[in-house]
Amino acid sequence: MQDEQDISAQALVEEFLAARAVRKPSEHTLLAYRRDLTAVLRIMGENVTLRDLSPRALRAAFAEFAAGRAPASVYRAWSSWNSFFGFLVVDGVVAGNPMSAVGKPRMATPSPKPLRGEDTPEQLLEAVNHADERQRDPWPERDVAVLALALCAGLRLSELLALRTGSVLGRAGERRVEVAGKGGRPRTVPIEPELDAVIARYLQSRQLRFGRVRPDDPLLVDRRGLPLRRGGLQYLVQSCFRRAGVSDRVPRGAQLHALRHTFATRLAEDGANASEIMRLLGHASLTTSQGYIEVTAAQQRAAVRANRTNRALGRL
Repeated sequence: MQDEQDISAQALVEEFLAARAVRKPSEHTLLAYRRDLTAVLRIMGENVTLRDLSPRALRAAFAEFAAGRAPASVYRAWSSWNSFFGFLVVDGVVAGNPMSAVGKPRMATPSPKPLRGEDTPEQLLEAVNHADERQRDPWPERDVAVLALALCAGLRLSELLALRTGSVLGRAGERRVEVAGKGGRPRTVPIEPELDAVIARYLQSRQLRFGRVRPDDPLLVDRRGLPLRRGGLQYLVQSCFRRAGVSDRVPRGAQLHALRHTFATRLAEDGANASEIMRLLGHASLTTSQGYIEVTAAQQRAAVRANRTNRALGRL
């Protein structure tokens, strides 16, 4: 009988990916897991078995993997392997997780990147709400719904793509959207009547274009009635920024995430605490949510510093 330690590591990776797929993560997430796990396995050689996955071998493989790669890429790969071994521990395949013996880069908590400009969100929505005749097939109702779900509910790109028309639930005045969050963590976000009306207007326009809309249909579709995909949604948001003339107010590399960060920053400015922000945005760590409050405090201090009276005091 085959020794359990001689099980193929690649076969275990496939079992892990199959188990993750049940949680319905985004296709991008599953591909990232596969890429990170197989890249390190290739460094370790051919026909790697469970016996070969010792702390010493993993440290050597990660040292080679890290050469020439950005810290964020190495950290993500370390997290993938940590999740993989966590799965093996729960399944009783290994007794413990060796990743605690493998070094990982220290990652600074990324700073929030909201849209710049006090009234930029309002300008964006106002501009996109009007049909742009330069477009081949303008659909302002759909475009406003996408922006509003990010600006007023703080949804991620993957969460927007996973929404169904039946994800918006509840009676009038108590409406909410059920979200399939990052890492398979579900959450519920309350939505106000204004956002509810925007979604209803979009669905009505969609029904006029394509006919009946069922609760299990994807909420967001393209101009042919097909489910929006990652690239299409990113292009849609970039197009909205250009049409509104606010592209220069979008932090580099943020795009749709800038809308989510704007939602969180305004929550903090209006007095929400870190715990409330954490629940609404689906953060795994309170530290991430705390960052929005700290940024807001820094902005407030900068505003006070700009007060001309302070400069007058300095001349006394």
